[in-house]
Amino acid sequence: MNRIDRIAAILIQLQSRRIIKAQDIANRFGISLRTVYRDVKTLEEAGIPIIGEAGVGYSIMEGYRLPPVMFTREEAIAFLTAEKLVEQLTDSANSTNYRSAMYKIKAVLRTTEKDLIENMDTHIEVLKGRRQGSSNPDLIQPLLKSIADKRVIRMAYFAYHRQQKTERHVEPVGVFYLEGFWHLIAFCRLRNDFRDFRLDRISGIDLTNETFKQEHPPLKEYLKKMYEGRDLHEVVIRVDKKVAPYLTDQKYYNGYISEQQIDNRVEMVFLSSSLEGFARWYMMYGDMASIVKPATLIERVKNIADNIAAQVSQTVTV
Repeated sequence: MNRIDRIAAILIQLQSRRIIKAQDIANRFGISLRTVYRDVKTLEEAGIPIIGEAGVGYSIMEGYRLPPVMFTREEAIAFLTAEKLVEQLTDSANSTNYRSAMYKIKAVLRTTEKDLIENMDTHIEVLKGRRQGSSNPDLIQPLLKSIADKRVIRMAYFAYHRQQKTERHVEPVGVFYLEGFWHLIAFCRLRNDFRDFRLDRISGIDLTNETFKQEHPPLKEYLKKMYEGRDLHEVVIRVDKKVAPYLTDQKYYNGYISEQQIDNRVEMVFLSSSLEGFARWYMMYGDMASIVKPATLIERVKNIADNIAAQVSQTVTV
């Protein structure tokens, strides 16, 4: 990216948030802080009312706005792709709001970009998988509203591990999408701790008039703690081609990453957090598969097989 394009992009970034740190700009463009200071000074000399405060960051004086910017072809296609994702992977309320925003975005596109969007529309699709969780009634939009307003939520939740319906009052932190399901991270007043609630297990919510004062950690910080300390093991196996289609959803629960066909077998790659659990799952179809790596998994499967053979032999003898 040349300097003129970078300076223009920095100006757009400054308008995207109330305060932008110099380090954030440097990280985005892969430049030094000294270069950031020089680029910002160029904007100031061009008449842009930028306010800079040491240790805080940069902001643009309230009321200053650029006219609608023009988007590149690649950015226009990215918007279209995002629209497809939002439509299929979020609730109808969120999808409707995004579609409305897309009309406004399309309104400022050049004619060539409008034609491109129209032509590309039929070439991009997002399909819901069988593991796609159902969030009915629409929940994402009211949850986001409760987060923005810091309002306590009363919800009816089905606790899967206890097979029990419960009523919870929670202080929402954020929502995230993982492996086909939407999740809500919230401080649960019943458990007096943070909990992960799957949206497909929430049968209804009410936004109460009560607001909460305490500051909760950002969602990213919570998710980082969730996965902190987890050792993931790369597992590679090969299964008979005729068996592979029957693994279906089970492979996703065991950390499935990718696969490729090698002769009459399908080589699958996994990132597993539990070799013990993976070994026992593998035993279900082990007579029609082989382990490429790791060696520790091969050894564990052998031990389990030997124990099974011993148990069967003992049963026959008795």
